[in-house]
Amino acid sequence: MIILFLVFIIIASVAMGLLILIQNPKGGGLAGSIAGFNSQFMGVKQTTDVLEKGTWVMAIAIALLCLFSAFFIPEGKATRAESINARPSSGATAPNSGSPLQNTAPAPGK
Repeated sequence: MIILFLVFIIIASVAMGLLILIQNPKGGGLAGSIAGFNSQFMGVKQTTDVLEKGTWVMAIAIALLCLFSAFFIPEGKATRAESINARPSSGATAPNSGSPLQNTAPAPGK
């Protein structure tokens, strides 16, 4: 299931990238609003609103997919490092279990 979410996130990311790349950078944003440029109701300038809304929709879709994919991450699977550190003990441990730090007695003759 997590693979499905990953595929959807990649598709939405590519779509959002394409929507951003095809937008016309001239006369948009706050500079266009302050200078008095407004979008026409039925014309070419209305396209920028559609592209901007599409970008927002894709951004929200990516955020929601990322959040919902966290619910499908399997629990109980330990990483390799965690499984090595969490080995079950056999009950009785040998005095020298192989760790060089545990044997702190001075060497004979010194």
